[in-house]
Amino acid sequence: MAKVKKMKDLKRDSIDFGKTRIEPLFQSIFVPTLFSMVFASLFTVADGIFVGQGVGSDALAAINIVSPLFLLTTGISLMFGVGVSVVASIHLSKGNTKAANFNITQAFVVATLLMLIVAIAVYFFRVPFLRMLGCSDALLPLCEDYLLPILPGCVCIVIQLIGTFVIRLDGSPKYSASLEIIPGILNIFLDWLFVFPMHMGIAGSAIASSISCAAAAGMVVWYMLFRSQTVKMIMLKLSMTSLYLTLRNTGYMARSGFSSMLGELAMSMMLITGNYVFISKLGEDGVAAFSVACYLYPIVFMVNNSVAQSAQPIISYNYGAGNKNRVKKAFMVSIRTAAICGVMATTLLTLAAKPLVGLFLQPGSKPYEIAVSGLPLFAYSAIFFALNVAVIGYYQATEQNSRATLFMLLRGLLFLIPAFILMPLLVAPQGMWLAVPVTECMTLGVILLTNKRV
Repeated sequence: MAKVKKMKDLKRDSIDFGKTRIEPLFQSIFVPTLFSMVFASLFTVADGIFVGQGVGSDALAAINIVSPLFLLTTGISLMFGVGVSVVASIHLSKGNTKAANFNITQAFVVATLLMLIVAIAVYFFRVPFLRMLGCSDALLPLCEDYLLPILPGCVCIVIQLIGTFVIRLDGSPKYSASLEIIPGILNIFLDWLFVFPMHMGIAGSAIASSISCAAAAGMVVWYMLFRSQTVKMIMLKLSMTSLYLTLRNTGYMARSGFSSMLGELAMSMMLITGNYVFISKLGEDGVAAFSVACYLYPIVFMVNNSVAQSAQPIISYNYGAGNKNRVKKAFMVSIRTAAICGVMATTLLTLAAKPLVGLFLQPGSKPYEIAVSGLPLFAYSAIFFALNVAVIGYYQATEQNSRATLFMLLRGLLFLIPAFILMPLLVAPQGMWLAVPVTECMTLGVILLTNKRV
């Protein structure tokens, strides 16, 4: 029996969260995680390029209006993905595999059902929903064309993203990375096929995304059924006791991952508030220009989120095991990595503004000129954002949920909305682009002022 177990372990990536040196341990998780997330972001960028060049700037603006739905979907996924990763890591550090498997199954089931309810509600109330997101009369038909085919994909995204956390925790970061890369490549091909040769317009882009997300969800299901080693899916009972335990445990996981959901809602608020401000001051051209920044910003988000996600299982495992020195070392490695990534992102977005904007919009057009002048200003948010995400990720991993939630609320709501309102009045017209950098900078200032020693 021991021999069989040993042979199974050899098939997995060699990861020991409690004993391997922190730097190589972090790198073994970070490299494939970064690779997959950057690729996922690039595939999203490719989606925007196909739509912008193949359909037009109004279609790009329409996708930007609908984008908060994606962020809500990702928020639900991260809330349960981060939550179950923290909780299950602590259970595994104490040798309680059964409890970890129970939590993992609950996370998949509850999050998928929740997203299914959201998708059905959006379908039946799509026009009020789009109006709430700031959709104009001119963009409403395009928004509806994109929204309806994307809803099934949103349900699949939940399975895909929770799967990346669970599979990484199972000791397979490379397979976890493939959940982004393989469907992403499929998405690019289908985007090209549906938008250009088949002339399906903005709806074709949405269908391509839904098919790719379904493929990713299928990969997760296959892994959990046939390849998983330590963590497993188990049957949930339908008794009152089992339902009570499911509600209790999912509530605990949701609290652990709630600040991650707020991070996505922060981006959603950035989109919604920004869309309102840009369309009120610059019309549809302004929203099209702002959409370029919104397509590029997820790259910054994914890079720095990969830092936090790579450090999280290391910190959570050693936090549960009482290894304070390893927790501190993992946190410092994540901070250094985040700072480097933030500086590189700010530099790239500032120096390469023209070619980057030119990928989405026709040079010389009004949206192009607006975006080229604004993107370098918007880029200053990257360095502050990188450090904020690393610190908030540490608080999540060590179950300091109230602090993580507070800082997410500051950057996603309490500072962001006033900044979008006041900055254009103080510095016009650049203030619209500076609202996000100012928000991230103020949040970092509060973090530093209220910092607790690790």
